[in-house]
Amino acid sequence: MQIQTKFHGLIEIEPTESWNFPKGIPGFEDQTEFILLPIEGNNAFQVLQSTKQANTAFIVANPYTLVEDYSFEIDEPTIDLLEITKPEDIMALGILSMKQPFEQSTINLQAPLIFQLQNRKAKQMILNDNRFEVRHPIGKGGN
Repeated sequence: MQIQTKFHGLIEIEPTESWNFPKGIPGFEDQTEFILLPIEGNNAFQVLQSTKQANTAFIVANPYTLVEDYSFEIDEPTIDLLEITKPEDIMALGILSMKQPFEQSTINLQAPLIFQLQNRKAKQMILNDNRFEVRHPIGKGGN
């Protein structure tokens, strides 16, 4: 199937590559299917692209590679929604807000994206943990 994307133009994807966000992403509840696309020349970041709306795309990254000592517990509603049975079946990513200069870009540590790798369901989980910021500078390093 072909989709129009924000950063990659018109591309061909396999429907099996998409991620199902049963409740959408906060602020984008009507967008429930996304795909992760690589950024050429940058292995640290990816694009989380809606398969239905070209302008709905987020730059995402593994928060553990950007922030020392980042950890959180997945709440029961998320475990139930994503049908998580084993910790090794999940992946977490954070949404970035890109700035100039690049070092002032931030990552949202308060609302990580949780992906269940086996069934390809995902959810943005809001943490109630004041140790983490919505706009944590990626150049800041550890907490």
